[in-house]
Amino acid sequence: MGPYSGMGNPPKYGDYEAQRHWMELSAHLPARDWYRNSTDNDLSYWGLDYPPLSAYQSLAHARLFLLPFSPDSLALRSSRGYESPFSKLLMRWTVLSSDLLIFFPAALCFVYMYQAAIGRRQRSVDGKADDSVVTWHLAMILFNPALILIDHGHFQYNCISLGFTLGAIAAILSKKDLLASVLFSLALNHKQMSAYFAPAFFAHLLGKSLKRQSPVFEVFKLGLVVLLTFAIVWSPYLYSVKAVMEVLSRLAPFERGIYEDYVANFWCTSSILVKWKRLFSLHSLKLLSSGATILTTLPSMVQQIKDPSDIGFLYALFNSSFSFYLFSFQVHEKSILLPLLPATLLALREPQLLGLIMHFALLSMYPLLCRDRLIFQYAALLALFILIFFRLNGSHIKKKESSPAILKFFMTMAMCCSFTLHYIYVILQPPVKYPFLFEALIMVLCFSQFAILTVYTNMKQWMLLGISSEILTEKKNI
Repeated sequence: MGPYSGMGNPPKYGDYEAQRHWMELSAHLPARDWYRNSTDNDLSYWGLDYPPLSAYQSLAHARLFLLPFSPDSLALRSSRGYESPFSKLLMRWTVLSSDLLIFFPAALCFVYMYQAAIGRRQRSVDGKADDSVVTWHLAMILFNPALILIDHGHFQYNCISLGFTLGAIAAILSKKDLLASVLFSLALNHKQMSAYFAPAFFAHLLGKSLKRQSPVFEVFKLGLVVLLTFAIVWSPYLYSVKAVMEVLSRLAPFERGIYEDYVANFWCTSSILVKWKRLFSLHSLKLLSSGATILTTLPSMVQQIKDPSDIGFLYALFNSSFSFYLFSFQVHEKSILLPLLPATLLALREPQLLGLIMHFALLSMYPLLCRDRLIFQYAALLALFILIFFRLNGSHIKKKESSPAILKFFMTMAMCCSFTLHYIYVILQPPVKYPFLFEALIMVLCFSQFAILTVYTNMKQWMLLGISSEILTEKKNI
């Protein structure tokens, strides 16, 4: 019923057109030509810039949905900007089917394994089991308003890469590390941004391997599984180094700069005072961002290598993905979806964390969604999330320890600023001299909250040091 990114906005339209165009290319061209500039594939017009598994997904959607029922929408070279109510409906179904086939089952598997691996210990402390808690946890994962808005308003199919990642996390909780390696490799091969989680997976699996009888053999097995998975996915391009490099060159858009628009990360926020793009070369910015990202992920990685645990792994996923969001090169507003995933997985342990990051994640994307005329959908989904968050299992949230008065004061002030910015952004006009003043204010507010939350979760992860050895002692006593 609603609009979507780039609707009726030539010449390049938007994300809807990008996904439609990729289906057109994958349906009519051989795989070796998908990433190569040619007469039929003008890379300057929405050229493929995701790994091969994303292209295979486009091919599957083209053959299952658009080609059988709306072939004109994928006509080679003559369907640019094609928009019709029926093709829009079919595109909606490609996203819904991806949710139902990949993300929903992965969420169910995770919640089941979480209750088996972590929930049992948590219930032993609480003294009782509550089915409504499990239902609430599942609802928090599935009803992520930011993911729904981006996937269904921008046709991004994040549900696939996040679904594979979620399946890999569930596999780790069930002690199936090889399966986890396969699933996370698939996530990396669907969207390269899944690398936001790579340090957490690497550190946790390495930490567990080092504690086993044959650590070298364990690491070898994991590495072999990863290499085999990549080889299968990349098989159409392994016939030459040039073909591989053609794909890789599309996956790293360094020419776009260190950030886009007004994303609430360190580089964009600090650019108000430090003009990074003017002061430093592209090469220097790549080194700076890489160094900052590595340094901020190291504490979380060290903790998991030293003392791997299930709950520590979930914190590591959050900390790793937020380090990438805040400090890595070429971050988009939509990248906030990656740290949102582990935030939902930690919902039972950190409900206030989830509530805060969800609110400010949505606010950070507010200007983008306003441009796409998705304000009604934004407001409706935010209201429904708040209703489910507080109503479905409000009793569980109230049991958590109350926050210090000073923290409550700053949280209240931040929320008041947020609601004020929501209002003035759509009602008032910015000063002529500062046309992007409101976007800058939203960015600064969101960055400040994200930075505080990241410091908090890194501290919480290090407070878990020794938990795995305690659990092993408990199991022996049992």
